[in-house]
Amino acid sequence: MHPFFQHLGLRYPLIQAPMAGVQDFHLALSVAQAGGLGSLPCATLSAQALQENLQALRQSLGADSAINVNFFCHSEPAITAEAEQRWHKALAPLYEERGLDSQAIPGLQSGRQPFTAALADLIAPFKPQVVSFHFGLPPAALVEQIKSWGGQVIASATTVAEGEWLQAHGADAVIAQGLEAGGHRGHFLSRDTSLQMGTFALVPQLVQSLRIPVIAAGGIASVETVRAAMALGAAGVQVGTAYLLSPEAQTSAVHRQALQSPAARHTALTRAFTGGAARGIVNRAIQALNTQDADIPAFPLASSAIAPLRSHAEAQGLGDFTPLWSGQNNQLLSSESAAVITEHLGQAALQ
Repeated sequence: MHPFFQHLGLRYPLIQAPMAGVQDFHLALSVAQAGGLGSLPCATLSAQALQENLQALRQSLGADSAINVNFFCHSEPAITAEAEQRWHKALAPLYEERGLDSQAIPGLQSGRQPFTAALADLIAPFKPQVVSFHFGLPPAALVEQIKSWGGQVIASATTVAEGEWLQAHGADAVIAQGLEAGGHRGHFLSRDTSLQMGTFALVPQLVQSLRIPVIAAGGIASVETVRAAMALGAAGVQVGTAYLLSPEAQTSAVHRQALQSPAARHTALTRAFTGGAARGIVNRAIQALNTQDADIPAFPLASSAIAPLRSHAEAQGLGDFTPLWSGQNNQLLSSESAAVITEHLGQAALQ
């Protein structure tokens, strides 16, 4: 096993992908107890919720067991009347289609917080062994603060250029997030999503270009794909979609239903739900709003105005306006426990 994972005291070179909206500490705990690196998505948590989740993990695992806390590093965009008007105009027909008042569409709001000095101070007493980032890295002083307690800093790259940037700015390992991956892209050096590569093109190029470990993510949901990633030189794998049907995940009923339906075969990148490019199962929101990309506000301002549509549809058991995040490799998902999934895929990474 690669020294990066040995240093963390893990049984398997496997990271559970942090998945905001479909998990809390229970999924991370199950993965950690099985020998992988459990991850807690923190960008949507309040300070109190973050502290409570970290306390629960530490009480169950102890101070020495490795955990990963994940944050976003986006810049908060300005909220303008023009951007709000364009988004409201794009959503109005969908509100009217569902019998909702298009004059009552909520204003733009930031639903995700970037990593700050205050958050660094909050997590410092827990000394998480790994702190991972999406959309680049925080300022150098915060990276150094994490490293001062022995924390490893990792971040997602969707291109070779991003991997090289992360290495140059202090990352201890890079997650090679392929185009197949579900959820938000870690893309941060450009808004041009055509620059992103598939996992099995990106991994070997990053391995060749970088001195630090490369962890494969995107389409890693079976023994065969784990072995393929390792054969290409990955130090380990990050797995997300494979856990969505596990009992420890908080995946909603409409999301679980979609993942087990023929609709799951069709996923797409969309900015409709948050303003940031992310992969999910195609539904009414994606069909209607992907053609109006220019009207979608910058990440993370889009979600508040689409929330009433989501709530209205979910009350009827429909996922038409729910972000049904999923990677492309979603046809053989297991509903077994996260521990069983971790052991199954983790053992493949050691073979």
